[in-house]
Amino acid sequence: MRRVYIKGDIVCALILLMLLCLLLYTHQRLTPVWGTLHIEQGSTNSRTLLGGSPKGQDTKPVSSKHQNVPPCQPEGQTKLTSQKQSKVKSQNKSKTQTKAKSKFKHSTAATVSPAHTSFDFEDYLRKKDQRDFKLLIDQPTKCSGQEGSPYLLIAIKSVAVDFDKRQVVRRTWGQEGVFQKELNVKRVFLLGVPKNQTALPLWDKLLAYESRIYGDILLWEFEDTFFNLTLKEIHFLQWVNASCPKAKFIFKGDADVYVNFDNILEMLTEKEVDKDLFVGDIIVHAKPIRRRNSKYFVPEFIYGQGIYPSYAGGGGFVMSGYTALKLHLACKEVELFPIDDVFLGMCLLRIGLQPARHEGFRTFGIVRPSAAPHLQVFDPCFYRELMVVHSLTVPQIWLMWNLLHDPNLHCHNRQDPTTFPFQWRNKVAKTAKKQAKKRGGQDYGIKVFVEH
Repeated sequence: MRRVYIKGDIVCALILLMLLCLLLYTHQRLTPVWGTLHIEQGSTNSRTLLGGSPKGQDTKPVSSKHQNVPPCQPEGQTKLTSQKQSKVKSQNKSKTQTKAKSKFKHSTAATVSPAHTSFDFEDYLRKKDQRDFKLLIDQPTKCSGQEGSPYLLIAIKSVAVDFDKRQVVRRTWGQEGVFQKELNVKRVFLLGVPKNQTALPLWDKLLAYESRIYGDILLWEFEDTFFNLTLKEIHFLQWVNASCPKAKFIFKGDADVYVNFDNILEMLTEKEVDKDLFVGDIIVHAKPIRRRNSKYFVPEFIYGQGIYPSYAGGGGFVMSGYTALKLHLACKEVELFPIDDVFLGMCLLRIGLQPARHEGFRTFGIVRPSAAPHLQVFDPCFYRELMVVHSLTVPQIWLMWNLLHDPNLHCHNRQDPTTFPFQWRNKVAKTAKKQAKKRGGQDYGIKVFVEH
């Protein structure tokens, strides 16, 4: 047999070629892992990868948000002390228990916040001189009909989607017509263009139809938002000046209030129509709220003073038409302010009129007396002698209206619930004493309302 001899240089070349191929193969297999380790170097997950993975499984980078495995130490420090191990375990346990909470905080803290805290005050300052907006739906004959100018004009702030609230007002305390001693009462609702128009499709056509049916919708072109309520204030005063200048008195409030108009009409019989009048639940020495999470947050660059002027709670107040015309002129000279109640207080300050506080206006609701913690405040006997009570639902307004007009209503064990009508506070004590004498010294009447 002939032997084949291979030269040593050829053998070396073959061996080098095999080693090169092996090196290339190994490099291709390890490149994804080492590339990932290079990118994630210094993170908890890259250290975890150094510990290796089970055979037969691909090694993948894991997000640090969902990783609860304790980080590995570099070589020479692979074992943690028992103290460090317990610390890591407690941290991992805490992370697991608060996973949902932490996720919520990370996703919402900087981006999602209440609408009022994200309000762009700088943009508001740039646009605050835009005061004139088109009246889209008008009621030009509201105050010039067959009955003539109203003795009392009811103006209720509303939004497009709140048809149910407008309807319960129409059917209960906000009815139009001629009441005590031929006193003419008229009603209008004040609205702007809804910000979220997809919440009520065809909202414009629905409001136009509602206006044709009831004849009480006033709609302006500005966006109906909380900080645009001031625009609703000045445009209503402008409408009164143009279309209802002879209204003797005006009640202005929200749609979620209950109003005892019998008491208001009785109060107004003592007032002169050509004099200033502004009565409500008056807030004095109120300070601007600087908390960003508050609905009424106002930064210092919007209002730098420490105290607001006296103003009435927006749930409901009464003013004379004479005062309304003066406020219309004054509000033209006062810079717009994002909170409508305070803005109107600034206009009152401009004309030098101090608003009058009345106990019957409860724009912050009825407070349960501390002496009677179990007393039910949703009781018609609490409402009989009041003017305005704020923050009632539609069913509560409907129920209260029917309860108060029930001829069988008896309050505080009195046989005759209408022994005496609503009276001012300084007259209550005298009348109550007279009634107490008639009942043999027992005093039950409306003194309960005055003291709590």
